Parts: sequence; C-alpha cells; structure tokens
Amino acid sequence: MSRICFLFNHDQTHQLAHSLPIAMALAARAEHRIVLAYTKPAIRAEIERQADPALLAKVELVHLTLKRSGSQALANLLERLVPANKLLIYRDNLDFFASFDAVVVSEKTSLLLKTLYGLENVKLVHTRHGAGDRAIGFNKESAGFDLVLVAGPKIRDRLIAEAGLTTEQIALVGYPKFDLCAGNRFVDAFPAPDRPTVLYNPHPSPALSSWFKHGAAVLEAFRNQDRYNLIFAPHVMLFERKWVVTVDPPSLARVVPPSPKLRAEPRIHVDTGSAASSDMSYTNRADIYIGDVSSQVYEFMHTPRPCLFLNAHGVDWQGDPNYLHWRAGPVLESADGLLDAIDAAVASHPEYAATQQALIDATFSLSERASAERAADAIGAFLERKAPLG
Repeated sequence: MSRICFLFNHDQTHQLAHSLPIAMALAARAEHRIVLAYTKPAIRAEIERQADPALLAKVELVHLTLKRSGSQALANLLERLVPANKLLIYRDNLDFFASFDAVVVSEKTSLLLKTLYGLENVKLVHTRHGAGDRAIGFNKESAGFDLVLVAGPKIRDRLIAEAGLTTEQIALVGYPKFDLCAGNRFVDAFPAPDRPTVLYNPHPSPALSSWFKHGAAVLEAFRNQDRYNLIFAPHVMLFERKWVVTVDPPSLARVVPPSPKLRAEPRIHVDTGSAASSDMSYTNRADIYIGDVSSQVYEFMHTPRPCLFLNAHGVDWQGDPNYLHWRAGPVLESADGLLDAIDAAVASHPEYAATQQALIDATFSLSERASAERAADAIGAFLERKAPLG
C-alpha cells in the first residue's frame, strides 16, 4: 500500500479544487494511505466544506507548521512581500515529506523538495491549477515532476514542445475541478437579477493584469447605469498583500483596493478573495466575462458565452499561444465606452461560438468517466510502475 500526500501549501484556497477531488477518489478505493497536509486553518475549513464527509473520514489530515528555530521570525519579516511561510514549510518538514511514496501538488514550489533538499525517492505528481495559456504554465520547471496530470491535448502538446516533458510523464485526465465545482452558483442580491451579469476577473500580475491600468475605469463604468449587473471577482491573490510581487514575469506594484462607494452600489458585487472567487460560483452565474490572462476564462467558456479582453500592455497577441484565449471574443485597448463594447460583444457572440467550442475541446479532455477518477487511475498506475520489483 503506497503512502500518498496531497499537499495544500497555499496562501489562499484557490488551488484546492484541482487536487482535492483526486484525493477523495483515491480514498474511496482504499488501495493507498492518503494524507491531506495543510498549512493554514482556512484551508482545512475549505477541505471540510468541499469534501464528502464519508470520504474525508478515510484520510488523515495533518497540519504542517514551521518548526526550526528562527523560521517563524523570518517568515514574519518577509511575508508582506513574498510567500516566505510557504517556502520555509518544505525545509522544516523534510522528514514528513520523505515518508511518502508520492506527494501530489498543484503548484511548482514543491520542486524544492527535489532540487534543494534532495528527496529523490519521493515521486512528485503535479495536478496543475487552471487550464490557461500563460507561458509560466509551460516552463522548464514542469519537467521536474515525475508525473503531470493535464486537462487536455492543448496542455499536453505545449508541455512536450516547450517544457521538454516526455509522453511517459504526462497523463491526460480531464479537469477534476469540474467534478467538485460545476454545480456551484452565486446566489446574488442584485435588485434586478434578470439583467445580464458581467464578471470582471483580472489577473494579479502587474505585468499582465488589466487591473492596474484599467480596473478603476471598468468598475466606474458600472456605476449609475441600468444595463448590467457586475461581479468584480479578481484572482484571489490580487489583494492578498499590499504589494504584488511576481517572478515570472518580473513585476512589482502596490495594490489599491476598490473604493468603498463601489461596495455600496446595489448593482455591483465586490469579492476580493472569498472561496466563491475560485470555486466557479461566479463563472457559472455570469452571462458575460471581462478579463485579461486568468485561466478562469476557460471555466467560464465551458458553457460558451460572450467574452471581452483588455489588452492593458499593448501586447501583439495575434498568433501568440500565451494569448490563445483572446480569440474567444473582442480585445479592447482601453475601458473607454465599455458598456457599448459589451453590447457589441453580446451581439457578435455567434461569430465567436465555434472558436470558443474549439478552444474548450482542446483544453478539456472530458468523458463520461469523472476526471478525478481518471486522475486517480493515472496516479495508481504510475506508482505501480515505479514500485520496486520483487
């Protein structure tokens, strides 16, 4: 019986839905010992909210903390700018990680277990998080994982071509998040709920996001109008800290939160970081999507609907695979005349419907079998192949 750790070492809960369904699928089989390791009480609470209690009772929940002398002081010093706590967790819990046959993760910082700390005997399985097009999702680090679970052929093909993965490192499993979240839907309190509802979902990276240049204008456009409701639900990391720091691409910016006046607008719902921001409650509820490079656009397009994109950085995006999703709707250079642009996008949506469907087919390899079950199959088969002979 293999020991498998599902690690939830995140600042927020947005990555949880990409791996939790797989853990529950494995737990139901009783073929492996499953441990869910978390680093924040909020993550445990979200695990308990989303998981089937009967299946959750079959796994072990472990709270990982900083243990070495000086770790907490160092984390407190640096945490305002960088996720120091997340990085130090690996160093302080090496014995714990070394006790597993496989560690399943949704992000890449866990590669430190191999590259820095030399835990070569522990197999790292990457579930990825989201199914977007950004180059960071296909960088050379991806090849450091022993097994990568991918949503569809688009991702598989780019990982092979750009990150250098072999076909043996990749399993095409679909999108386990749909198993967990496809039925979620925001219950709004808009005074006119039948009006079309727009979701504005900017990315946090200052080098890629529309928020820093156009965000205030986007929100202002929805004040004092009676054509649309607005859900403002950016990536949960946009307002996690006072400053946003990203490494790839390098960028730094101070984050100014939306005006309190906007929160008082009955036609505008503002959510800067709750679980609903990442559990598909908003992408399922909205009628129209406005964004930039967030992978949530693919979750929205799972049911094709009108999309608009803000090119805040003057990107020459045509033919660039990192902006493939911008083929799904009009691309705006500014927020000027935004409401009219939304009207036009709704009217022109039939012209984009076939393109959206093609993007979805390339992004999500779905079947009648649940994606989490397919992912559990892939992990089980991988560990069986890697088991020592005799």
